[in-house]
Amino acid sequence: MAKEYPLENLNIPQHVAIILDGNGRWAKKRMLPRNMGHVQGAKTVEQICEDAHDLGVKYLTVYAFSTENWSRPPKEVAAIMKLLRNYLKDCIKRANNHDMRVRVIGERGRLDEDIWQKIEELEKSTCENTGLNFTIGINYGSRDEMLRAMRKMGEDIKLGACEVEDIDEKLYESYLDTAGIPDPDLLIRTSGEQRLSNYLLWQLAYTEFYFTDVLWPDFNKDELYQAILQYNKRQRRFGGLMEEPKV
Repeated sequence: MAKEYPLENLNIPQHVAIILDGNGRWAKKRMLPRNMGHVQGAKTVEQICEDAHDLGVKYLTVYAFSTENWSRPPKEVAAIMKLLRNYLKDCIKRANNHDMRVRVIGERGRLDEDIWQKIEELEKSTCENTGLNFTIGINYGSRDEMLRAMRKMGEDIKLGACEVEDIDEKLYESYLDTAGIPDPDLLIRTSGEQRLSNYLLWQLAYTEFYFTDVLWPDFNKDELYQAILQYNKRQRRFGGLMEEPKV
């Protein structure tokens, strides 16, 4: 019998962002190759997409491969790219079966041509889906994203498409990889680390943070639900003051 998760009277975060950490440590604890941790981690991503949707989350963004991850051992990077290829092979069918829209953020120029072509195919094939909005960070780094946004904006200013006086938060956000996606309400990082690691630095300005010691491959619906319960204990003021109780 499926476990029930009481949702009445809960404020479900519209957008949850996750830093998927601990794949390597999960494998090491089991005396397995690091790649097996990434394999299990990918399976967890697939399941958490379903779990998040079941709990009422509308947007889910995960940090799969950062701009800094290229510095890992070449064998590990190659294994991750192979895993990514395998994931993209059937992702279109899986996403459409679940009415899920998939987008990828990050700089694509460093990815092999077959990978970014598959990404474009995936985005095009799912763009009309109305279920969970699933975003994957691949070769993503927030500083890189912001620099690319500034370069694109600078080019548009030179071409006369916009003026310096037009620059505000709304305009700047339109140049980010996440344009059209609301900022995360809740950030989850697994494996006990408590840092942002160059992830969504602009978008996380007023996001609530939740850190757990659970390694990513062991993360499940129970853990996601616990994060949502903790989120409901927070008082989000967005830099303002709490309203005084009415007498």
